[in-house]
Amino acid sequence: MRAPEESLKTVGTPILEKNVKISCRDVNVYYGTKQAIKDLSVDIAEREVTAFIGPSGCGKSTFLRCFNRMNDTIKDCKVTGEIIIDDENIYDKKIDAVLLRARIGMVFQKPNPFPKSIYQNVAYGPRIHGLATNKAELDDIVIGSLEKAGLFNEVKDQLEHPGTSLSGGQQQRLCIARAISVQPELILMDEPCSALDPIATGKIEELINELRKNYTIIIVTHSMQQAARVSQRTAFFHLGGLIEVGDTKKIFVNPEHRLTQDYITGRYG
Repeated sequence: MRAPEESLKTVGTPILEKNVKISCRDVNVYYGTKQAIKDLSVDIAEREVTAFIGPSGCGKSTFLRCFNRMNDTIKDCKVTGEIIIDDENIYDKKIDAVLLRARIGMVFQKPNPFPKSIYQNVAYGPRIHGLATNKAELDDIVIGSLEKAGLFNEVKDQLEHPGTSLSGGQQQRLCIARAISVQPELILMDEPCSALDPIATGKIEELINELRKNYTIIIVTHSMQQAARVSQRTAFFHLGGLIEVGDTKKIFVNPEHRLTQDYITGRYG
């Protein structure tokens, strides 16, 4: 069922006064002549989980990929506006997108471990970025990352086994360990639990709650229940626009915009 047509002006508190990790101002994304993101301005708080929700095709994942400039890899994609991370506009021409992506961890919808051992999956990033000067330091990074991802005790005797031999939920936690092994400032998660069973999903959500103590996390999810469980702020998207953003509890209990209300009550989407 389509959402009713009505004003797409953003409500809530898109601009924060403190604790800001990312500031987005007047961001537009175009695929050729099609505009996917429209004049979007929002702040992302440091060391919080921000959830992006909304119907399929509303721009959530497109906007998420702006933060590590993955849209640069798509032909005919153009991004305008400013995205400032720690006072640095990441779309400035002097910014090296490859080095930027080293600062930003990404976890995808489907677990995608490398066709390497569990150890080598986690060691790959630190090795190519020169974060370890010897084997002992690399071992510490690998073990520490697996511990932070809640996986080490399950795989400590299988570190030379293929990462692809793990269960789906373990593979996703391995991908999270791989992401945090390079000491990122930000972790992006694009539907990280959509391919997982409820038990594995619960473990990932527990992990997200633990990781936010040290990382800023943005998660795209189709599950409103998941957004309610893991996030502190929620942003609702519709037709490429940011409709409402604010405290997660308020968004779900007392939304200001009718489109938000209709979406979370299942009237469309």
